[in-house]
Amino acid sequence: MPVRRLGVLCAVLALLAACTGEPPPPHTVLRVLASSELTDMRPLLEELRRDTGVELVVDHRGTIDATNALEPGNYQHDVAWLSTDRYFDLKLKQIGFTGERPLSSRFMFSPLAVGVEPGTAELLRASTADQHLSWADLADRAAMGMVRFGMADPRHAGSGLSALIGVATAAAGTGGALREEDITCDRLRGFFTGRTLAEDTSRQLADAYAADQDSADALINYESVLLSLNAGGTLREPLEILYPRDGIVLADYPMLLLDPAKRDSFGAVVAWFESERAQRAIVERTSRRPLNSAVPRDPRFHDFGTNTLYFPERKETVDRLTAEYADPLSHNPSHVMFVLDFSESMKGPRMDALRSAFAGFSGADPSATGKFVRFYRGERFTVLRFGGTVIDERDFVVSGQADLDALRDHVGSDRFDRSTGVWSALDAAYEKAAAVIGEDPEQPVTIVLMTDGENNAGIGLPDFLRNYEARHPPVKAVHTYTIRFGEADAGELDQVARATGGRMVDANATSLAEAFKEIRGCR
Repeated sequence: MPVRRLGVLCAVLALLAACTGEPPPPHTVLRVLASSELTDMRPLLEELRRDTGVELVVDHRGTIDATNALEPGNYQHDVAWLSTDRYFDLKLKQIGFTGERPLSSRFMFSPLAVGVEPGTAELLRASTADQHLSWADLADRAAMGMVRFGMADPRHAGSGLSALIGVATAAAGTGGALREEDITCDRLRGFFTGRTLAEDTSRQLADAYAADQDSADALINYESVLLSLNAGGTLREPLEILYPRDGIVLADYPMLLLDPAKRDSFGAVVAWFESERAQRAIVERTSRRPLNSAVPRDPRFHDFGTNTLYFPERKETVDRLTAEYADPLSHNPSHVMFVLDFSESMKGPRMDALRSAFAGFSGADPSATGKFVRFYRGERFTVLRFGGTVIDERDFVVSGQADLDALRDHVGSDRFDRSTGVWSALDAAYEKAAAVIGEDPEQPVTIVLMTDGENNAGIGLPDFLRNYEARHPPVKAVHTYTIRFGEADAGELDQVARATGGRMVDANATSLAEAFKEIRGCR
């Protein structure tokens, strides 16, 4: 072959590889269903294609939406790349799937975190004992309107669901994975009064905050998204990144092989991402933490502790949790009617215990549980004090500390009666409930009855139950939770609680404050 023709041929071949080098890898395509925040991996995917010949054609969706699209035996993609596969595992368990689980691999992770404006971060630290934020601290400040936050929709986004599971697990206080019974009484309504920004995905949430930074003081999202937001040059000042000490969920970004026939290409992709060069690029370009310990630790990655949380063990628990709390527009403030015994037997230490319980709900209880169950902005109360008859009835709406102080002072005032008309007082509370529901049918209404003695005035329990059964269905749907204190008749209190759909708590077994906290938020 003439030298000139050889040179032309070599120049043509050089478009694919050097004349004396290795030929380019064969081109293959993997269709990938991926979490939305992984859009920041696009620059690395081009390098992946160039080095391995494997092109990832990515369909980005919210993690929960992507998981719901995964149907065993009918996968529409070759690979799934999710922020977490825990929800997928729960889905397989729920449907009774007994086949082989898709092969998976992980090579990076990012903890859930709270990005906080510097001034708000100082406020939060000042309210803690050790300067470390907890979900309880955030709930406490949000309940009184001192912190407004953004959180992605748990029905669509992995970060939103992880945040919801984290805060609900912390509120349950069991030390274990969240169970359905842990959601029976609402401990998160105060927390969610602080939610002022919501989007379907983690990435959309970050973009919405960047576009309107006055919409929230804090952003619950993955650390990588928060770090990228800080580095993007769009914020007035960088967010301080805090890690709730009472537990967070990690995004570990598993890559799942859905089509076993593509195993070789899948293996090439995983091997490339596990290489030290790719691991360094992941840190530099996406702010995620590498799994390769040979990569030096980025100074932006702070210690987030070891209290990582797991998803619940049943998908039914997650479904119930999202049904209760996912919709940011569904949290109408509740109306709680406290029917409180002010007979003379309540004088002294017993009344001190009642006042202490209400002071705790008003912010004086520093425990984690106390911060979750405290009264919150927008919440409505009726306090109906009774002796032989109703002594007085007063309504409160919480808009600030002054309202809490007024409520506390009202409960703390001394006005007692010689007799105890338990069932007449409860009957009056249902009359009040009927009026409240008539004005606002969407208002959640609950009655809490506390007494320390047996009924000796007014109507009897059979009369109350007859009146209750004759009421309209929306009023009958109002549950009564009874608190037995002192010498109150446990059998009767349990009977009326069961008849109305509530339950009884015996304060003699613990304390009056603990009894009130146990049924706080039940409805």
